[in-house]
Amino acid sequence: MSVVPEPHGPRGGAVRPLAPRPYARARVLLFPHGGGSASYYRPWADAAPWDVEFLTVQYPGREERYGEPVPADIQGMAAELADDVPSRVQPIPTVLFGHSMGALVAYEVARRLTAAGESPAGLVVSGHPAPQLTRPGRVHLSDEDELIEELRRTEATHRDLLDNPTLVQAFLPIIRGDYRLSETYRPSPGERLRTPVTVLYGDRDPEIHSWEAEGWREVTDGVCRQRVFEGGHFYLEEHRAPVVELLTAHARTASDASPVPWPSAP
Repeated sequence: MSVVPEPHGPRGGAVRPLAPRPYARARVLLFPHGGGSASYYRPWADAAPWDVEFLTVQYPGREERYGEPVPADIQGMAAELADDVPSRVQPIPTVLFGHSMGALVAYEVARRLTAAGESPAGLVVSGHPAPQLTRPGRVHLSDEDELIEELRRTEATHRDLLDNPTLVQAFLPIIRGDYRLSETYRPSPGERLRTPVTVLYGDRDPEIHSWEAEGWREVTDGVCRQRVFEGGHFYLEEHRAPVVELLTAHARTASDASPVPWPSAP
């Protein structure tokens, strides 16, 4: 059984801390992939350093938010999530990270924070083409058997779950809803980010090609870099440690550029 992190802040909301870091000087906010939940990132907490707080987002419709409907579009989801980013509560540099569908959600949240004058310290996107190159699709219109076969192909869901009819009936509507969000997404016009962007992907990932990764340069006036790992769409399973190290380095660099006063003794 997965452990659900507790809601962050006085209002609860969508943000969940993975491990308390009372003296954190920067934070990393993690956005799950389509069909994923906050618990996917729970193992990342083991590698979180003392000075960087790792938090994650819980989308509607899963785990303790199971009864909530999936939003109509990614823009609507991002608008809700942007209100829960804890930068207003504790204004330390925040790096956003999203994998697959989470890359789009993180990008849209970054756009809203930028428009509000609260640009994130960095945006790290994983396993997804640039927003303007998002591939349309019809998987969300597939019948149940076709949808399950797609999940087997991408290895997005453990096979034990897919072989359990009861569990499939419980989570398949959420999976279908997330595919709809991704496959119908179209970026709306707006200003470019000022945030540095880093693009990660696996060298055998059929969901993104090098030229689609290169397209992320068009979304920001900041620096845009790429890093390629060995593996497929879920290369994160094998390369969790270096990804966490990369995110930690990004957060610490942002903290050095915007130092936060060290707490004094009473």
